[in-house]
Amino acid sequence: MKTFYRTLTFTLLAVFLFHTDCILALSGDKFISHTPEPGSFAIVENSTPVNIYVDENDYRGLLKTVDSLQTDIKKITGVEPAIVHSTDTLGAEAVFIGTIGRNRVIDELILNKKLDVSGISGKWESYTIQTVTEPVPGVTRGLVIAGSDKRGSIYGCYELSEQSGVSPWYWWADVPVPENKAIYFKNRKIINGPPKVKYRGIFLNDEEPALGRWAVEKYGGFTHEFYEKVFELILRLKGNYLWPAMWWASFNSDDPLNPELADEYGIVMGTTHHEPMMRAHAEWKQSKGGAWNYETNEETLKKFWADGIKRMGDYESIVTLAMRGDGDEAMSRETNIKLLEKIVKDQRDILGSATGKEVTEIPQLWALYKEVQDYYDKGMVVPEDVTLLLCDDNWGNVRRLPLPGTPPRKGGYGMYYHFDFVGGPRNYKWINTVSIPRVWEQMNLSYRHGVDRIWIVNVGDLKPMELPISFFMDYAWNPDEWPAERLPEYTRIWAEQQFGKEHSAEIATILDEYTKFNSRRKPEMIGPDTYSLVNYREADRIIDEYKKLAERAQKLEAKILPEYKDSYFELVLHPVLAGAILNELHITTAKNRLYAAQGRAAANALAEKVEKLFRKDGELSYKYNRVIAGGKWNHMMDQTHISYTGWQQPEKDEIPEVEQIDLPESPEMGVAVEGMENWWPGNEETAASLPEFDNYNRQTYYIEVFNRGLVPFEFRAEAGASWINATPQEGTVDEQQTIKVSIDWKKTPKGTHDNSIEITGPYGNSVNIELKVKNHAKPETEDINGFIEGNGYISVEAEHFTNAVNSDDIKWATIQGLSRTLSGIITEPVTKSVEKPGNDTPVLEYRMFFHTKGEIEVHTYLSPTRNIYNSDGLHYAVSFDDETPGIVNIHENDRAPDWYYPPVWSEAVGKNIKEIISKHYISEPGWHILKYRMVDPAIVLQKIVVNTGGLKPSYLGPPESFYRITEQKKPLQAQ
Repeated sequence: MKTFYRTLTFTLLAVFLFHTDCILALSGDKFISHTPEPGSFAIVENSTPVNIYVDENDYRGLLKTVDSLQTDIKKITGVEPAIVHSTDTLGAEAVFIGTIGRNRVIDELILNKKLDVSGISGKWESYTIQTVTEPVPGVTRGLVIAGSDKRGSIYGCYELSEQSGVSPWYWWADVPVPENKAIYFKNRKIINGPPKVKYRGIFLNDEEPALGRWAVEKYGGFTHEFYEKVFELILRLKGNYLWPAMWWASFNSDDPLNPELADEYGIVMGTTHHEPMMRAHAEWKQSKGGAWNYETNEETLKKFWADGIKRMGDYESIVTLAMRGDGDEAMSRETNIKLLEKIVKDQRDILGSATGKEVTEIPQLWALYKEVQDYYDKGMVVPEDVTLLLCDDNWGNVRRLPLPGTPPRKGGYGMYYHFDFVGGPRNYKWINTVSIPRVWEQMNLSYRHGVDRIWIVNVGDLKPMELPISFFMDYAWNPDEWPAERLPEYTRIWAEQQFGKEHSAEIATILDEYTKFNSRRKPEMIGPDTYSLVNYREADRIIDEYKKLAERAQKLEAKILPEYKDSYFELVLHPVLAGAILNELHITTAKNRLYAAQGRAAANALAEKVEKLFRKDGELSYKYNRVIAGGKWNHMMDQTHISYTGWQQPEKDEIPEVEQIDLPESPEMGVAVEGMENWWPGNEETAASLPEFDNYNRQTYYIEVFNRGLVPFEFRAEAGASWINATPQEGTVDEQQTIKVSIDWKKTPKGTHDNSIEITGPYGNSVNIELKVKNHAKPETEDINGFIEGNGYISVEAEHFTNAVNSDDIKWATIQGLSRTLSGIITEPVTKSVEKPGNDTPVLEYRMFFHTKGEIEVHTYLSPTRNIYNSDGLHYAVSFDDETPGIVNIHENDRAPDWYYPPVWSEAVGKNIKEIISKHYISEPGWHILKYRMVDPAIVLQKIVVNTGGLKPSYLGPPESFYRITEQKKPLQAQ
């Protein structure tokens, strides 16, 4: 059966002043056009729509969806098709929508062999769209949308809407619906479904104050009016499952229409990992039932749970089993496995007696969340029909997966994933920090290990997670449709769906870059000490990257037509500006504190800049809340995100502490150099020296001449050799002046040279800056094929290998964007390991030229992947040249129970990297080959840094060293 993804449709092109008839889809068949072609079926033509027939005995959720389709067509064309329940007055052509077994006309067409449903009949959530000749008397041709079940029919309707030009985010992100005068179905047979993952949904983690205060203001709480919007969004995204808001709300009791409406729409309801038996935690608080403790309060809890199951009735649900501590806390350390098993047995007894059904046929899950996974690892028994809901570590790293070859279970496996989290090492819930490549890598890992029954993702307040929610749902529908190499295409198509084709490529680039930048470290974890101010110009590079991205986003915003401004701000501009402002705020704070310690006059101006940036952050949130879409999203940007001191959010954003200093009424020179926090002439015990220069990396370094007083002064910079360039050589310093230092390599003699630059200021005071310049004779330029050591290190991005070798059944794959700096490399299939690294092991080779010899360190930068098999750890091997590969266990130090947030784990998820150091020995200078060998799957290599003695502390590691790859040997088969 031919499967295809939910289609993304774009007719915004007309709005952008040019026309095309190409309707873009994420994948699969593109079956809607706005211009006719031979044999096409006119849904709307010449401002005349055809009628839509739906059987009034079909599912109420489908009838609601047909109403939505009617509205969507009117938004697009300005005319509204009639919805009829009789075939008497349909006209010459008509649309027929219905569910097999619930629509009289469709059932008769199947019976008369006019409609072929063999591709969907009896299958889960599938649909077909095709034309039929003379479907009923008086109708010459009909367009039929037939579903295998309720949701199949609904998905078919929303697919037509989406391909016609209505984004699933038309309401939740204010995406305009472009106008077109006609809608045509290209005459072909469409089959879609069943989805590869059975249950696909979101969890509204309604942490205050954003979503909760917004819902209260707009709807009086989490009422059925609120959930109508959520249900529709889920269905338009081809999802089917929801964990509702739960911290102070109760889905079932706050508004009795909530569960009834969910059932009508076809939304499968559940409760979170700590709310068993379809009862909200808020209900237990309201019931005042005593201790949430099964050992001391068993009967009260049983009755509480039984009432929840009775209320559930026949509504389509997945029942959460087991028990955690009160308020999503761990149960006591003394909790034993036998108690949990007894709780589940008693709950299943309640399920059977309260429903009168065979308990093994009722969908149930047991979430292995935090400490519960430890119980499972120690032998806790889970009934075969219960879905094991595996979990990530709350930071997007899957914790446990079935071992390859594990026999299938009747209940299968699910995955609970996070885009938002409240807990250690720190909350993150303000803006979108989700990298699509990382979601792909972890969910691909899950799916290939057989996790395909339930995918549920914590989306926090829903906004502003629009992009990753779309991807999560699309990928769950059919992971095979989105291999790693298509990920950039996904973002482009998604951008085109929201904004049209003209700017989609540029918008996609901005989306990809901001999510990479924001995912390097959660904004709530960024502080003045995050980035290095003196090494590798890291802090300045961070600011520069964000500023350039913000300029691109703002420049593009000026070109966006007025009706798209709100959507563009919500989906693109806001997260870019928010990340840029926050990073600059903390880096400016750090500079203020450093400058104050050095007595720089510029410290006071930076204190004022911090205050300005803090106000700018608040103004940006105000615009999102109170200005965009006329204040529609008030409170959605109320999450605090500045001045965290622990894992929990501060009550309000506080401006970071800055320092103001008093300055003398006279000039006083200070000098600082790149790579050192000291200043001169105040630190004579330490020599002022710039990092090393070499003729391959051709570095440019800076010297800062600054004023420690209020009166300007003149300075002069005099180099000790004519081939040393210092720009400018003289000038006036009000607050500070940057001197750029470089080398004229054409004039520099070969060899190693110690030289200096003398800075002279007021009163004849001077500072001597030492320079070490290495103009190497080797390697010759024509011999370079690899990386060259410089300044005490070699820094390599993973994808810049000089040679890659596959084995017979394992290959290397590059995932663009899966890195803090460039990309990541994995092995495929992700379920296959090697027994022992050797000559036939997949290997990446990095050719490097060393000017030095002796003991070195290899710093291997890996994604913070967890020990997914509960083994002694995942391994890789690293070696140089022909030495025996040294096997490295990336989880060797991960020994503490991980729900207590051990320091090693906290550091890895905080930095979004796992840095592993191994020691090696280089016997002679010259060319050597670093060999990175695959041992276990699931490891993602991002970067390698070889420390030959000069590596300095930084967050991202040093920039990539000079390299030239004359011929990159793409993956070959091992011999």
